[in-house]
Amino acid sequence: MLNQLRTQYSEQAFRRGKAINRLLAELEGQEINRQLAEVNRFFNQFEYQEDHVHWGEQDYWATPNEFLGTRKGDCEDFVIAKYFALRKLGVPDERLYLTYVKALKQNVAHMVLSYFPTPSSIPQILDNYDPRIVRADKRRDLLPVYSFNARSLFLSNASAGLGKSLPTSKIKNSKWKKLLADIQKEKQ
Repeated sequence: MLNQLRTQYSEQAFRRGKAINRLLAELEGQEINRQLAEVNRFFNQFEYQEDHVHWGEQDYWATPNEFLGTRKGDCEDFVIAKYFALRKLGVPDERLYLTYVKALKQNVAHMVLSYFPTPSSIPQILDNYDPRIVRADKRRDLLPVYSFNARSLFLSNASAGLGKSLPTSKIKNSKWKKLLADIQKEKQ
């Protein structure tokens, strides 16, 4: 990863790669709230930039390396980087969900990372709009649409089956599948 950041992007990207590796090493074995806070803080330092400006595409999902390399991205890129960093720290997949929401203040589609302390608890929200990590019920500015991770998708719309889990094998999420394939290519 570090060599790729240096050769494809810049010396600054290489240093960001070393910084996230150092941070993850420091956070290994630490309590979950510290892990969430530090990963959220690290990536929230990056610049928000819409896909059509940054990538020349309407909806591009950057790999964590691409996000580290350019230090820019939109909401999905922030969430994807946080998700994979926390997974690297050993946070179980069933506790983390990439969650599509409607950001009511901005009146736009948005994505946040939801962390569930227990399977039935109200999730905590990691967001690039609001750097605080707070429970979802305290985020009245967000209206959930659906959540997914590598294992399943949960619908938030009552008419579509509120809280119904669908296995990922039944879901057609081409952006997620392309992202996972891109990450695999980077590893080669």
